[in-house]
Amino acid sequence: MLTVQTVTKRFGEHIAVNRVSFEVRQGDAFGLLGPNGAGKSTTISMITGLITTDEGDISLQGHSIKQDPNYLKRRIGLVPQNIALYETLTARENLEFWGTIYGLSGSRLRDATQWCLKLAGLTDNARQPVKQYSGGMKRRLNIAVGLIHRPELLIMDEPTVGIDPQSRNHILETVQTLVRDGMTIIYTSHYMEEVQQLCKRLAVIDKGHVIAAGSLHDVLELAGSSTTITLHATGDVHTVASELRQDLSLEQVQSHESTLTLLAANASSAVSKAVLALSRHNLQPTGIHVQEPNLEAAFLKLTGRQLRDEGESA
Repeated sequence: MLTVQTVTKRFGEHIAVNRVSFEVRQGDAFGLLGPNGAGKSTTISMITGLITTDEGDISLQGHSIKQDPNYLKRRIGLVPQNIALYETLTARENLEFWGTIYGLSGSRLRDATQWCLKLAGLTDNARQPVKQYSGGMKRRLNIAVGLIHRPELLIMDEPTVGIDPQSRNHILETVQTLVRDGMTIIYTSHYMEEVQQLCKRLAVIDKGHVIAAGSLHDVLELAGSSTTITLHATGDVHTVASELRQDLSLEQVQSHESTLTLLAANASSAVSKAVLALSRHNLQPTGIHVQEPNLEAAFLKLTGRQLRDEGESA
């Protein structure tokens, strides 16, 4: 549905996005990931037409943003990370205002407003000024505004930042509902578990480049993520750790006081070896936790674990 082809964007001498390419299939939730300053926000701004590309092209259903920018703008909805609402207006008035901007009127506007209010769980609060809303309610209305014109492609930029668990769960369920109904979604988040739950395909951007793209399974395999096993024992495990480090099937062995942490491709084999090693040293396991390969581990392995400054251009 959406094709981003070798897109580049410069700000002075700084290359924010460098020949980025990926495709989003119709009806998919597509994850766009990257650390701070990676180029995600710049890429989104180019897709939505807020800024132009220096090189490359972006097309929606075969329509180039360079040749027909209005085609894309009419069919894309944007849920920005920062709340974009008029706080002195009610939820209904916000939706009606933005619906009018998109050319809706009469029964079409009324029906769209009611649908958005219901989807956001705000029907009972429709006439309440937004300034009286909780953070979670504002986030849900922020999403509803992006949906008022029933876009074919919805871009959601960090939609669950700083909200309560109930609102977060409601938003995740809303995304799943929209995808089941056929909407295409680009979803960005620093919460890896959200992307893993929602998205079948994704791209990881770092330092302006796409460093991984494909199915969730492909990205996990590319990152080489392994299972993490944590064992708690009845005594000091340093000697056990030294012994286990001789086993080449264990990718990593760490110890701290009474805790062993193993990284391995075969979890059951690693657990068996660790338990036997503990027994040989007259130690007993008091707890075992197995963490299967996940997107967070893959992301950290692909992008590195160092902190990124919030002030970097994104």
